[in-house]
Amino acid sequence: MTLINVAGSERFANHPKSAEQLRAITKTLRLHNVGQDSIDNLDALTYEVIRHRLAMINEEMGDALKRMSGSVVVTDCNDFGAAILDECGDTVLVGLYNTQLAASIDMAVKWTIEHRAARPGIQAGDMFLCNDPWVGGGLHQNDVTVLAPLVHAGEVFAWTAVVCHQVDLGGVSPGSWSVSGQDVFWESTPIPPVKIVEGGELRTDIEDMYLRRSRVPKLIALDLRAKIGANNIGQDLLGALIDKYGSQTVKAVMKRMMSDAEMRLRAKLRSLPDGTWGAVSHQDSARTGDRGIYKIVLKMSKQADALTFDFRGTDPQVEGFINCTYAGLRGGIIPIVLTMLCGDIPWAPGGLYRCIEILSEPGTINNCTFPAGVGKASVASAWATQNAVSECVGNMLATHPEHRKSLMCVCCGTWDLALLAGVDQRGGPFVTMLCDSMAGGLGARVDQDGVDTGGLNCIPMGRVADVEINEFSFPMLYLWRREEIDSGGPGRFRGGVGGSSCFIPHDSPIGAVHLVVSAPGKAIPQAPGLSGGYPAATQYDVLIRETRVKDILSGGVIPTSIEEFGGVMDVLPAHAETNLGPADVYYTHWQGGGGYGDPLRRIPQSVATDVSESKVSVRAARDVYGVVLAPNGGVDDLQTTALRERLRHSRAGLNSVSPGDQQ
Repeated sequence: MTLINVAGSERFANHPKSAEQLRAITKTLRLHNVGQDSIDNLDALTYEVIRHRLAMINEEMGDALKRMSGSVVVTDCNDFGAAILDECGDTVLVGLYNTQLAASIDMAVKWTIEHRAARPGIQAGDMFLCNDPWVGGGLHQNDVTVLAPLVHAGEVFAWTAVVCHQVDLGGVSPGSWSVSGQDVFWESTPIPPVKIVEGGELRTDIEDMYLRRSRVPKLIALDLRAKIGANNIGQDLLGALIDKYGSQTVKAVMKRMMSDAEMRLRAKLRSLPDGTWGAVSHQDSARTGDRGIYKIVLKMSKQADALTFDFRGTDPQVEGFINCTYAGLRGGIIPIVLTMLCGDIPWAPGGLYRCIEILSEPGTINNCTFPAGVGKASVASAWATQNAVSECVGNMLATHPEHRKSLMCVCCGTWDLALLAGVDQRGGPFVTMLCDSMAGGLGARVDQDGVDTGGLNCIPMGRVADVEINEFSFPMLYLWRREEIDSGGPGRFRGGVGGSSCFIPHDSPIGAVHLVVSAPGKAIPQAPGLSGGYPAATQYDVLIRETRVKDILSGGVIPTSIEEFGGVMDVLPAHAETNLGPADVYYTHWQGGGGYGDPLRRIPQSVATDVSESKVSVRAARDVYGVVLAPNGGVDDLQTTALRERLRHSRAGLNSVSPGDQQ
């Protein structure tokens, strides 16, 4: 028997083809196009009207998905993406949802054009489903995309696409987070683009194959229909726009939107000095029981009006589930480009990518080859890639007196995964990924503190579900959800603090629930500061067995610390899978943002305010910020000045102060 490594062949090549390449190789599919004259002759008013209309259509697609989805991850946490693309799969615009996902949708569309045009064909009313990270459309298998061609007058005019995180698509562990996995075969099966809707009709044979793997098939089926419905709305609105203004005019606007984004980004890059910046980010632990530390190396260069992201030197892919494909690597770049470089530029990735070159070695943890494990890619190596990119872009922007105001230190350095599964209070099966750490601390700026529990820069409209929504939807009871002291990175401007959740199983017919934990950043901090700023605190998760929490609650007391619970405390490693019993408590403390500037240069009164608001402890105020507080909570100016001088001497290796003065 001959074995053919299909996944390693050109058919699954990572790098998306250009529009010119697709037109050259696609002989059976008519792709709409428009001449440069049509683009040049657009009047300003028509351009602005249609441009804003396209943005509205994209927002309508996202709103439609939220209204139809049954998943808290989508309806309350906004972990999804919607996009409008041109006929060749170049992204015209994306919204303010998960911008990581925006980095891979174009890859899936281009692959579909190349490999599905001849067989089974691309026709009006068709839609394709994809969750193969080597193809694109998402960063790991839980990211499922439904993409749809808009056919006008017999030609593919454009594409719409909707992608969201699905809570369970099979694999060894609930939620498809196989923390003990060694390769992709432990995980949910990747599906390259398949025709899920044909001629406007759902293909139930493909749907059956897709749903069969899930522990919660009804929920996944509902989300599938939500994505189909969102595409239908987008296509109807685009069709109406074409009917009103004509296909040539609408397409000219789409092309110009990408060209304008490219032109404006190039102009901004030209205003910055040329240079090279470097960063190294890390992943600690690739799977249960692993204690390795793996690095992602980035050298970012800016020459004239172009950026080069060089990841050569990154560690090889590992046995585990933290690797990401080339789609994940792009997913680590585009969120920072959009939020830090393009805050005042339309988000048209199809034009922005023209300013970017990516250098990477296949077979590394952020450009892995099949069959590496990628179940955690989006919040593992893709996230760590984003941290390195954030650090480099921030340092580049810091060189410019005006653009430096757009930089932000690394935000919440890792995703704190707590996944619950079992039987809910209504007697049905449930699986959910808690999105509490969506309230991560934002990084500090050059002139202001980071926003406390402000979110994630890669999901500008991300949010946490209300405690009441989680308790209503799942068999759990919160003891608290709050901000945590000393979690933000110290600096002249402090990083935003992170937070914690503490909860117990509640009202499940079987008493216990299954718990999957995956939260690195425990061996080393993952949200570094800039310009002398300190990193945010590390991740911290504790499971307390056989507590007396129910007795405490019965006595009318609300606990405020894990020390009150009694029981046996187990500080968890990066990855763990276990059951949470009726008397067990789970505490998880996610990260804040990095600090900016030397903490010894922070205004002392700001430190005193932080202490009064429980953002900074008295100990950190003294030992890190060099601020001595008076009994009334104010600043002792004389002692603060002396202490800061001693700390500066100590940093410099000078021992000019007697031991008695150190007290």
